[in-house]
Amino acid sequence: MSPLVGVLHDLTPQVVPGLAAVVAGPDGGTRECAAGLADLADGRRMTVDTACLWFSMTKIVTATAAMQLVERGVLGLDDPVRGHLPEFPAPRRGWPQVTVRHLLSHSSGLANPIPVRWVHPADRPARDPHRLTLDLLARHRRLRFPAGSKASYTNLGYLALGEVISAAAGRRYEDHVREHILGPLAMRRTGFAYLPGADAATGYQSRRSPMTPLLRLLLPRGIVAGRQGRYLAFHRFCVDGPAYGGLVGPASDAARFLRVHVGDGSLDGVRVLSAGSVVAMQTIQARGRKLDVGLGWFRRRDDPVDGGEPHLEHLGGGGGFFSVMRIQPGRRRGVLVMGNATSYDYRRVATAAFADG
Repeated sequence: MSPLVGVLHDLTPQVVPGLAAVVAGPDGGTRECAAGLADLADGRRMTVDTACLWFSMTKIVTATAAMQLVERGVLGLDDPVRGHLPEFPAPRRGWPQVTVRHLLSHSSGLANPIPVRWVHPADRPARDPHRLTLDLLARHRRLRFPAGSKASYTNLGYLALGEVISAAAGRRYEDHVREHILGPLAMRRTGFAYLPGADAATGYQSRRSPMTPLLRLLLPRGIVAGRQGRYLAFHRFCVDGPAYGGLVGPASDAARFLRVHVGDGSLDGVRVLSAGSVVAMQTIQARGRKLDVGLGWFRRRDDPVDGGEPHLEHLGGGGGFFSVMRIQPGRRRGVLVMGNATSYDYRRVATAAFADG
């Protein structure tokens, strides 16, 4: 049994009901495996084609969309954000203007409000992302530090980046992503909502979590489903604010996107980014207490290296799901892991995936 398969079976279903993983190698090939259950009630198995919420792993797609516009010449990395989004907070006197580069690298100085209630039941309409972003910017108008001076993670920064992308592209952020990323990469089972008839996982949270008793108060009505053994189950829901965390789709689709960044920016003869943009996104732009950040990708300061090789990644977690997309640029390989629990030892899974060779 390979290290990865062993870890997946170790963790499911006691720690996380189901896990799916895809490893992408330098030759462009992939290895796929899954274990556990997509749904504890009906016994459906988790597969690499089972849709999960991406949450913040969406941000690396948003960063890619921004870099596409930079390549087209309609957006500049050093453009002031206020030139595309006038409602963005002005810096204090003597501080530099916040630029697109600062949004991409989480070094804008924006606050990071807790995204409580930024979700809605899947069968109900979402809040307008433009209105949501402007409302949040109005409530968090004070920048916390000079732009570019350090990295500090902010969901609000990527909501603002989605608005910048929309303004530069002349269309909704979601439409740009569908036409220029999801479509060209044949990610047909991924979108900003559950697709009709999709094989989708149910999200779960351990009943032992101290947050579990508060969930019915913290989440909109209709999302918490009830107890399922050692877990609390969620009804299907989607994220408000697509640019910071709104994608829904399976590991098999996410792995196609991963291969673009493990390689030279293209997949199956379709170019999504230039090779130069791929490298630029992986180049550290700002350093912080917890993260060093490129143009989207980041490195956690407390992470060990995998097999002696440094990695970059993007995580995505929230109620019921957690995912990681991790790359080793030096070896041109990556791993994608999706699980239907709020938390589990994702590092153990990713390390085991790289140990598979």
